[in-house]
Amino acid sequence: MVFSSLIFLFVFLPITLLIYYISPRPIRNLVLFIVSLIFYAWGEPIYILIMLFSTFFDYFNGLFMDKYRDNKKITNLVLINSLVINLGILCFFKYYGFIITNINNFFSLNLKTLDLPLPLGISFYTFQTLSYTIDVYLDKVPVQKNIISFGTYVTMFPQLVAGPIVRYSDVAWEIDNRKESLGLFGEGAELFVIGLSKKVLLANSIGALWKSVKAIPIENVSVLSAWLGIIAFTFQIYFDFSGYSDMAIGLGKMFGFNFMKNFDYPYISKSVTEFWRRWHISLGTWFKEYVYIPLGGNRLGRLKQYRNLFIVWFLTGLWHGANWNFILWGLYYFLFLVIEKTYLNKCLKDKPEFISHIYTLLVVIIGWVFFEFENISEGMKFIQTMFGIGGNPVYDGTALYYLYTNWMLFVVLSICSTPVLKKRVHKLKEDINTKESIVYSLIILLLLFLCTAYLVNESYNPFLYFRF
Repeated sequence: MVFSSLIFLFVFLPITLLIYYISPRPIRNLVLFIVSLIFYAWGEPIYILIMLFSTFFDYFNGLFMDKYRDNKKITNLVLINSLVINLGILCFFKYYGFIITNINNFFSLNLKTLDLPLPLGISFYTFQTLSYTIDVYLDKVPVQKNIISFGTYVTMFPQLVAGPIVRYSDVAWEIDNRKESLGLFGEGAELFVIGLSKKVLLANSIGALWKSVKAIPIENVSVLSAWLGIIAFTFQIYFDFSGYSDMAIGLGKMFGFNFMKNFDYPYISKSVTEFWRRWHISLGTWFKEYVYIPLGGNRLGRLKQYRNLFIVWFLTGLWHGANWNFILWGLYYFLFLVIEKTYLNKCLKDKPEFISHIYTLLVVIIGWVFFEFENISEGMKFIQTMFGIGGNPVYDGTALYYLYTNWMLFVVLSICSTPVLKKRVHKLKEDINTKESIVYSLIILLLLFLCTAYLVNESYNPFLYFRF
């Protein structure tokens, strides 16, 4: 069940909100826990057992570490046990086939693999439970002694299957002490509709163009079609994932939670370093807090800093999928981050900002080719086509048709990729009067109506990050 589906919008969510708000405050965590299990079981009735195991396993790990706080040997064993079991489960379901396939290729073997579907959200909730046990071990957060409260944290449906990755420290107080309010609910509902609009009206619309371009045999793709296609995907993945994150954050507010921002207009960045401060912020924060800094960060000299960056970006790529193209994508960014730290930032410092912006966008757009094409050789052929290597025509009738029918959408997407509209809305809210407030509310309702109309009449409604 995805947020951008009619059954979620008009059945699951209204019923959940009704039950939640008519329930006495002491049992609201239980209500949220149960409906979250129903939400997950809707698509993964069997794999819900894995999520419940992770929940109970790390709940008891926290209790053990708290009980034996003064015995370092025991707390170390508990932490190691948590890391090994959680990461072992993640690796088995997500990377088992990838590992066996590479062993077969490397050693010329014929080991059989199991065809295991990837449990929804396992990459997200595994990182969340690990953040809890690590922070309890480091005594950064108090142990959670209520299993329902901890279960609510792990299984909370707004962020369960696609993030943002909510560290326990971010919501430790709100789990048991949050204060729902009409103002926070309204803010969440507004953010949810905006996120839904980004996903349905923008991402789905431009995604159809990329789907058409990708379906063309590469030898028949013109240079212009290749650029239009990958730029379409660049917009699609941003509005798809950031829209879903906005919906998750908005839903969190509707239940009294304040999740961290996950995107901050990454396509206005003027360096790759800045881009990764703005893109998938919760994932970057997790790797920084639990991998980069524990390895020494940038405190142990330049060479060890590069080693730490290599590990982080190798893992970042691998986290996104069990395929070499994702690892290549992660190391591609590692390379540019190192180049920026050693040379390029100084070189670009005195140059006009538009040069830095164009450079960053080119790096990001080419990076999305590695990300999208699981077959690396096909991805390389696509990049060659983008730069006119291989004899493909510069443009053709198909490319001109794509440009003619989508140029206005590209303009809208470009504007919405910047904070221009957000600043305008904030300014409007500061000076708002009753009449303008009604108009703005009607605009939000209109967006919801348009999204509903789109979902009723359109079958193309993918969500890209479900596969991770």
